[in-house]
Amino acid sequence: MVDVLLDLPIRASLERVFQAVSTAEGLDTWWTKQARGTPQLGAEYELGFGPGYDWRARVIRFTPNREIEFEMSAADADWTGTRVGIQLEPREHGTWLRFHHTGWPTANEHYRVSSNCWAQYLRVLRRSLEHGESVCYENRLDV
Repeated sequence: MVDVLLDLPIRASLERVFQAVSTAEGLDTWWTKQARGTPQLGAEYELGFGPGYDWRARVIRFTPNREIEFEMSAADADWTGTRVGIQLEPREHGTWLRFHHTGWPTANEHYRVSSNCWAQYLRVLRRSLEHGESVCYENRLDV
């Protein structure tokens, strides 16, 4: 199995970053097109990415303002069963974000594309929190 691991600083409070990575409204600003779910352990999230991409995930780790991890329960074959998580640490000038997407079956083409997409999505997250930028869903991988 292979994993995607990314770390980045964000010049925003830990609370603001956690809201952006754990609430449906926050996820819709940088990752999903239409999410539904409640940030709490065991919660089921609907992760909408457009027609034919209505995926599901369950919160398997949750510590308010510190950590959230989703296990993908309904997605394409490569993503189903993988885990997407974020851990946050306060830093002097903001928050340190540690991202992981673990459990990929192989380092196939989809893994390689997704690795790049995650880096781009996290950049959109950081720019949103630091500068108030808003990027419509369809353009997020072009910025």
